[in-house]
Amino acid sequence: MKTNLSLDLSKTLGMANLEAIRPFAPFAEEALRAVREKSGLGNDYLGWVDLPEAYDATEFRRIGEAAARIQAMADALVVIGIGGSYLGSRSAIDLLGPAFRNELSSSKRSGVRIYYLGHTMSADYVSDFLDVIEGQDICVNVISKSGTTTEPAVAFRMMKAYLEEKYGKEGACERIFATTDADKGALKGLAQKEGYEQFVVPSDVGGRYSVLTAVGLLPMACAGIPIDQVMAGAKAARAHYLSAPFAENPVLQYACARNALARSGKEVELLVSYELRFQYFQEWWKQLYGESEGKDGRGIFPASVIFSTDLHSMGQYIQDGRRMLFETVLRVQKPQRDVKILKDPANLDGLNFLAEKSLHEVNDYAFQGTVIAHNDGGVPNLILQLPQITPEGYGELVYFFELACAVSGYLLGVNPFNQPGVEAYKKNMFALLGKPGYEELAQRLKEKLN
Repeated sequence: MKTNLSLDLSKTLGMANLEAIRPFAPFAEEALRAVREKSGLGNDYLGWVDLPEAYDATEFRRIGEAAARIQAMADALVVIGIGGSYLGSRSAIDLLGPAFRNELSSSKRSGVRIYYLGHTMSADYVSDFLDVIEGQDICVNVISKSGTTTEPAVAFRMMKAYLEEKYGKEGACERIFATTDADKGALKGLAQKEGYEQFVVPSDVGGRYSVLTAVGLLPMACAGIPIDQVMAGAKAARAHYLSAPFAENPVLQYACARNALARSGKEVELLVSYELRFQYFQEWWKQLYGESEGKDGRGIFPASVIFSTDLHSMGQYIQDGRRMLFETVLRVQKPQRDVKILKDPANLDGLNFLAEKSLHEVNDYAFQGTVIAHNDGGVPNLILQLPQITPEGYGELVYFFELACAVSGYLLGVNPFNQPGVEAYKKNMFALLGKPGYEELAQRLKEKLN
């Protein structure tokens, strides 16, 4: 299978075209070698690099079997996780559609309904969720390497009690699937004690890189996504991007282009799409790049917009605000389905010039017009083109951004696989909530708050 993504650097205002980024090429190729040979910073978290080629075949088969059982006994799967433990699968399920899958009848969608819990502490969200699942048969996939992360741990405590009350302890055990560390942790211990079926979060794969493990694959399979096709796309991407020279490697070109733009003062990257179904893919991308690069006082700030929707809210700032932005645009060349615009004999809205055009055609002209306008406003655009949204294309897109993130982090001079800053808020929250052992910190925080 060949790769399908292409990168267009012609709209970067000369700041990051091939000529401008060529001086970065030797450093990018060296960074790629460090990823391939696992010799760079954070190399103990590079297990994701070979996943498409070397995934555990037995676990992959068990994922498919578990998904079939869940589809047979449940109306819905509740995915409990936060950050990479839910954004990956949600990005795939939303992107591959259909858009309103939970509202469709089972005859019009593949797989079960998918709901998400454990990614928020909002009492209103959780209460509304409980209203929605009333009367439905459910299974739960709890995802946590440790089992002690506050948000998913609280959610699982609640759902465990809910299932045991509804189905009895033995029935609940059959409906709980734990994706956790292979050897240790609170969730691992509980899963062994209670007899939950277990899947592995590999110890050498960080959460934001875990979408192509059971973390992402089990919910995808439950939603009816052909995960073998997802992995085939990632495998093709791995084969090409890990070895292709700079001139033929969009991963290296993208990593160099964004670093060149950052050095010229473009410190904010907007990931742009023209399809609403990219929303959670963009959220996954923001975690991937924000958590990987945002350290040591460095890093490009990752943000996202969806056009043409956000042109009516953020368009003014992008066009005329501070010139600190560049855009990476995801352009889909062919939609999964399309709709024709009808002719209106009265033409009261004056839109008959659009008659017989398709919505995708209009959407693509919006893309073309926006790129020109934003270039005229001084905003460079990197354009990543996809022929169509497919499971294979999703796998390739994930691998593209993961590998580019690793290379870009090395170019930036940071370890792209740790996240030391994430722990600060957790310690403060534990102290303020009265967790044992945090008394001294709690006192200091109360003094600051007063």
